[in-house]
Amino acid sequence: MPTYTYVCKACEHTFEMHQAFAEEALESCPKCSGELRKQFGNLGVSFKGSGFYKNDSAPARPSSTDS
Repeated sequence: MPTYTYVCKACEHTFEMHQAFAEEALESCPKCSGELRKQFGNLGVSFKGSGFYKNDSAPARPSSTDS
């Protein structure tokens, strides 16, 4: 389930909410009942780790010249 960040336009309260894609966006702030807006980041996907190549996590295979 994706995590969305909301910011209140009135009191600037910021919070995150786990919501399914099919759920409607929240409209009122839980603190002051003001209008909310979704805050979007620069990246939709965050890669973490040392590398993302096929050979980074694949088991070592003996080559045909190792006989």
